[in-house]
Order: sequence, then structure tokens, then C-alpha cells
Amino acid sequence: MGNLVEWFDWYTYSAAALYFAPIFFPKGDQTAQLLQTAAVFAVGFFARPVGAWLMGLYADRVGRKAALTLSVTMMCAGSLAIAATPGAATIGVAAPVILLLARIFQGLSLGGEYGASATYISEMAGRKYRELASPSSPIGCGGGYKSRNHSCAPRAKERCAEACANSSSIIHAKP
Repeated sequence: MGNLVEWFDWYTYSAAALYFAPIFFPKGDQTAQLLQTAAVFAVGFFARPVGAWLMGLYADRVGRKAALTLSVTMMCAGSLAIAATPGAATIGVAAPVILLLARIFQGLSLGGEYGASATYISEMAGRKYRELASPSSPIGCGGGYKSRNHSCAPRAKERCAEACANSSSIIHAKP
């Protein structure tokens, strides 16, 4: 379940990136805003191996269950930070900095979740059920992706249609 929640949060950023660009990055060229949003997404991916390493060390010292709890908490905290951060129009350059830090936090969390959960599941299942239990980690990844598609895609289609309607009415409007 933790993998599903984490991958859902991870993929939701990609679905909402078009909306984050003008909110979190100062006014300017739309292409530059989208590239900056994509760069923040990429930084989160680069944080994943570091998160796997750090969370592996933590799990070995404190326990896998504690590491999984920390990982899910970190992902939720990153998502909350993104949701609660005002846009660049309100707090200026702090908005993209907070977005970047939240995505790094989420990347560390996501990197740590997968390995810890796969190991924890196979350790807890025991020899007899290990083959049946081990695939549940990757299923959580796919479940997060599917959940994001079903919850975000219809809304994104509506917003894209609204944006296209508004932009065409602006373009074709008479002065």
C-alpha cells in the first residue's frame, strides 16, 4: 500500500506539471517555465538512488518497518509542502525553491520505499510464500500509476479544454 501511495504522489506531479509551471515560476516565457518544472521533476529522479542508499542504511539500523513508515511520511510531507506553498506571485523565488526541496524530499522517499518494501515483504512472507508475496511491491508501482490516471486524467482533460477555449477566445477576440 505504501508503494501505491508513493507512486501516486510521484505521478501526480507529472500530471499537474502544466499547472505548476505558471504558478511556481516567475512570469516569462511559457517554454522556460515548463522546462523549469521538468527540471524539478528530473531532480527528484536523481534523488531516488540517494534515497535508496540512505533509507537502506536507516532500515538496517532501525528496522524495515520504521524505514517504511518514515518513507511514506516523507512522501506525504513533500506532497503537503507542494500543496501548501503559495505561488511565485505571492512569495517570489521562495516558491520554486520550496517546490524543488519538496521534490528532492519525495525523491529520497520514493527511492527508499521500493527496496525497503521489497525486502520487508520477502522477509516477512517466509520461505513458503515468498514467491507469492514478493511481486506485491511492483504491483504497488503500477497501482499508483493507474490511480493517478483515473483520478487526474479526467480533470486534466477538462482543464486543457478550458485553457484551449480561453486561449482561442483571447486570440480571436476583437480589441
